[in-house]
Parts: sequence; structure tokens; C-alpha cells
Amino acid sequence: MNVLCSLLASAIGGEISGLIENSGLVAKAVLVILLVFSVASWAIIFSKWGLFRRARMQSNRFMRMFRKSERLQDIAAVAEQFKPSPLIAVFDGAYTELRKQAPHPIRVGALQRAVQIASSEELSRLESRLPWLATTGVVTPFIGLFGTVWGIIDAFHGLGTAGTATLRAVAPGVSEALVTTAAGLFAAIPAVIAYNMLTQHIREFGARMDDFGLELINEVERAQSGAARHVPESVERR
Repeated sequence: MNVLCSLLASAIGGEISGLIENSGLVAKAVLVILLVFSVASWAIIFSKWGLFRRARMQSNRFMRMFRKSERLQDIAAVAEQFKPSPLIAVFDGAYTELRKQAPHPIRVGALQRAVQIASSEELSRLESRLPWLATTGVVTPFIGLFGTVWGIIDAFHGLGTAGTATLRAVAPGVSEALVTTAAGLFAAIPAVIAYNMLTQHIREFGARMDDFGLELINEVERAQSGAARHVPESVERR
């Protein structure tokens, strides 16, 4: 714990590093806990940001290819190239259901359920680890506040023992205690901002999957009447 606190203090530098080094055992334990929360949150933020950026790019590419293709089996043959896109799971779910129904007439209701299940599974995958950011945003300010309260109690207890009650005597202990509150806010604020932004991106992906599912079902229904571009010939013959 002392090593972690020393590394944290050296990274911050200046007077704050001195306050961290002079803080009590409880305050140092609180700072280590907050450091773990912060590091884990930033790891999730960078990971999700890269994942969503790739998913958005591949979704745009997949939609362009989907609208240019003439047959569903042609799309299925190259779908793996766009794997980071959540639309691929929706397409795979629908295409698998079509192959199960062939050579019988297509049941649109079953196809809609397959699309909804695939969309729900993809949303769950995109939302994974986001609860950690929400937990960090809610819990870490209180953890920091706990360290502050404990430090203030310890500072006033020392004053009572020493028999002095001047501002010069109490200020160092209170300053050391307030460091944990600042650390709690430092961990919480980025987590809350990132959680809200990533949640908004997930809602956009959800709407995009719903729109794609409807577009895919429309193509299949038109294919049944022989009026569509995306006629799943191999599916109908199975």
C-alpha cells in the first residue's frame, strides 16, 4: 500500500504529494481503493471507445454493401469482414432463421423474433462493463468523503490530546483529510461523463439495429413476392 501511495504521490507532485505521504493509514487505504476504481474505469472507457468507433465504421461499410448486393447469400459469404458491427449479429440471426424455415413459406413473425433476439444479445454485449462506470460515479465520492471524515476525526482527536486548538494546528490535518474527497471526485467525474456518452452511443446502435432489422424483413417480404433485389434463392431451395 505504501508503494502505491508513493507512486501516486510522485505522479501528482508538489504539496499534494506531501499531504498524501503524511496522511494516515485509513486515508492511504481510501486513496488506493479510489486509484483502483479510477484505473479500471479508464481502462473500460478506452476499450469501449475503440470498440464503438470500429463498430460505427464497420456498420457504415456493411450497410453500403448490403444495399448494393443482389442476394442474401452473397452478403452472408462476406459478413465476417464486418464483424465488429452489431448489425452482423442481426443479419446472422435473420439469415439462420430463414435457412431453418426453408423450403417452407417464410413466417415473418418468427423472423421478427429472431431479429429481436439478436438485437437484444448485441445490446447486452455492448453494455457489458458499463455498470462499473455507473458504480464508480456513485460510490467513489462517498468513499472519498469517508476518508475525509475519518481524517478530520483523527485531526481533532490529535488536537484534544495535544491540548491546543489553533487554526495553525488543525489546518494540516484537515488538508490531508480533504485530499481523499478530491480523489473521489477525480475518479467519479470522468466515469459519469463516459457512462452518459457511451450509453447514448448504445442507444444509437440499438435504433440502428432496429432500423436494419425492419429493412431486412422488408427485403425478405418483397423477395417472397419476387419483387426484391435480395432474393434468397439458395434459401428458398433448401
